[in-house]
This record gives sequence, structure tokens and C-alpha cells, in this order.
Amino acid sequence: MGLVVQKYGGSSVADAEGIKRVAKRIVDAKKNGHQVVVVVSAMGDTTDELIDLAEQVSPMPAGREFDMLLTAGERISMALLAMAIKNLGHEAQSFTGSQAGVITDSVHNKARIIDVTPGRIRTALDEGNIAIVAGFQGVSADSKDITTLGRGGSDTTAVALAAALDAEVCEIYTDVDGVFTADPRVVKKARKIDWISSEDMLELAASGSKVLLHRCVEYARRYNIPIHVRSSFSGLPGTWVSNENPQGDEQVEHAIISGVAHDVSEAKITVVGVPDKPGEAAAIFRAIADAEINIDMIVQNVSAASTGLTDISFTLPKTEGHKAIDALEKAKGAIGFDSLRYDDQIGKISLVGAGMKTNPGVTASFFQALSDAGVNIELISTSEIRISVVTRQDDVNEAVRAVHTAFGLDSDSDEAVVYGGTGR
Repeated sequence: MGLVVQKYGGSSVADAEGIKRVAKRIVDAKKNGHQVVVVVSAMGDTTDELIDLAEQVSPMPAGREFDMLLTAGERISMALLAMAIKNLGHEAQSFTGSQAGVITDSVHNKARIIDVTPGRIRTALDEGNIAIVAGFQGVSADSKDITTLGRGGSDTTAVALAAALDAEVCEIYTDVDGVFTADPRVVKKARKIDWISSEDMLELAASGSKVLLHRCVEYARRYNIPIHVRSSFSGLPGTWVSNENPQGDEQVEHAIISGVAHDVSEAKITVVGVPDKPGEAAAIFRAIADAEINIDMIVQNVSAASTGLTDISFTLPKTEGHKAIDALEKAKGAIGFDSLRYDDQIGKISLVGAGMKTNPGVTASFFQALSDAGVNIELISTSEIRISVVTRQDDVNEAVRAVHTAFGLDSDSDEAVVYGGTGR
């Protein structure tokens, strides 16, 4: 039996009973002959509660101290889990991200992993122990300060450790039984997917699917680490995410559409009255890039012949909206646009599937389903295996259900089960 990395989310360790249930599952894996490394998130909504507390104390907390605060949640989880495992008669050692050798850049609150040197983890495993690692955190290679990896960083920690330790699999335990064709909180008849390609999962994650984060999937694809998404609340098999189908290539073409994802965490900015000449778009997006803001969809209207002006719209995380507006206002004189419009009441719906590139009519069926549901489209973006549209936020749930049904993704069996989590 080889080495297994297991990651447990906040809903899996939300209380003492959950921690004891997780400890038993970990011990069972050890008894089955595996070396086990566990990455754990903060309990329940602890991270959100710490963020709320910080905002009450300071409207703009310093990045270094904010990271020091947020990493406390995972340290609580790892210590309690190690205690629960020892109570079951097995040895466990807990490690912070820095002790586990997770080396990052120096960007506080959204650091990126640049190296993993798990010497202490290997020593613990060689001594027959179970290693428990606090997810979501690391240490800066330059400043030696504690850093956090941003939302979903525990998944990335788990995959990075799996790659560094040459693990057989990285098991991501959550509050649903796997990856579904849509969010089961929105679509009760969503179907669990047995296997999905890393390519399709990347698109779903980038489009708003919450079960796995984009960085985690990209890391796993790069280092060819199979991910098994499972529920910590049941013993059912989950969803395998890998570069190659374990059942063989003959299964790949069966699914034209892998799933429907949605995202209501974005806002839209429209730059009105931009001179239609070379360099203007570059100046707009340079100002956004200099503010370290990631953007998603971009649409430029046709220039009005009478004025020579155009409008450019783009989407970005709501949390970055006001920072982007400030950056553009400062560059207004150099760019020469007329005004800015900000809209944070939008939602994005995405249809994902590698099979769509060889099946004509997918786009027409997608737009027809939205039309039949009375959903108006504001922006459109496509890739070879994805179609995304922006609509009103109030229309998102109905749009997702309509598209899911239109493409025959509804399950005929029991409804999907969400075992825990607040969805916050």
C-alpha cells in the first residue's frame, strides 16, 4: 500500500463529533496499510468569523497580521484532530504549513506555492506516524513571514504535498459525494460524475464550481496527481479527476457535456466612451493589472462611427470591484474615457464539456434553453470546451436548472445529498 494524502474541509471537522468521525476514517486508512498525510481546514465557518472579527477591529487590516490571524483556524483543527487520532491508539503529529515545508511567495492573503520541502513530514511517516498538516498556509521564501493561500488554499496544499511526496492519490473529502453535473444545492436532480478529465474540471472550477478550486486542479494536472473527491459523511465512492480515464479511452466520448457551473461572486465594470484607437484597451487593463486584479470575461462594443468611441465591459471578483474603480479613475486622464459603470448584481452560467467541440448545435441548444426560461444574456465568452454567459443574479438558479434539464443531465434516481456546510 502506498502513501495517501487526505484533505478534510471545514464542514467535515465542524464540531467535536465531526473531528472524531474524521479521525476514525484516517485510522482506517492507516490500518489498511497506507502511509497517511492529512491536510485539514479550519472548523466550520471559523475563517469567516475571524475575517468578520478583523473587520470589526480594523477596516483595512495589515496583510501580515491578517494572515497571522487567519492561520489560527487551521492550527486549531490540526491539533484537535491529532488528539482524536491518538485517542484511537495511533500516533499522529500536527504541523503548521511552514513546518510542513510549504514555501510561498510574499503576497499576503493570496500567496502562491513556489516549493514544498516536506522533510519533517517524511520523518514522521518513516517513524510510523500519521502526519496532520494545517492547510491554507505557508511561509514566505523571502520574508519568512506566515502567508495564506486564499480561499480554497487547503485543496492546493493537499495536492502540492501529494506531488512532493509522490502520493498515489490525493483524496479531497467534502460535504457532497463527489463532483456533480451542477451544484446540488441548486439542482436537486444533479448527477454524480464517476470520472471527469482534468481539462473539464479546470473549466468547471474556473467557472464557479465550488467543490474544487482552479489552482488545486491545475497543480494536480501539472504533476499528474489523481484526485478522488469524496464525502466524509458517507462511505460511497466519489469522483475521480485525472488526466486519463481509468476505465479507458472508449468512455471519453460518451459525455458531450460534463456539467453546468454558476458563479455569483463577480461584478461587471463598463468603461464608457473609450477612444477607439490602438493602445486604449492596453492602458485600461494595464491599470487593472498594476492593481493586482484578475479579470474574467471581456467584451468590447463596436465603435460608434459618429463619435469614434466604444465601450469596454469586463468581469472581476466583487471583492476587487472598488479597487478596480479607484485604479481606473486614477488613470482616467491618461486613457481619456468618459465614465465608469459598476454592477455587482450579475451571475455567470457556464456549460462545460470536451465533447461540445465535435457536436454541432450545443451553442444553439444552450441559448434556446436560456430563452425559454426568460433569461436575458448580457455578455458571452467561449472556449473550445466552454460557453459562459452573464445574466442578472436573480435569474441564475432558474437558468442553471433550465440548461441542466435541456441537456439531459437530470438524474432519474435519488436526489443529490448535501451532508453539511452552510455554503457561506
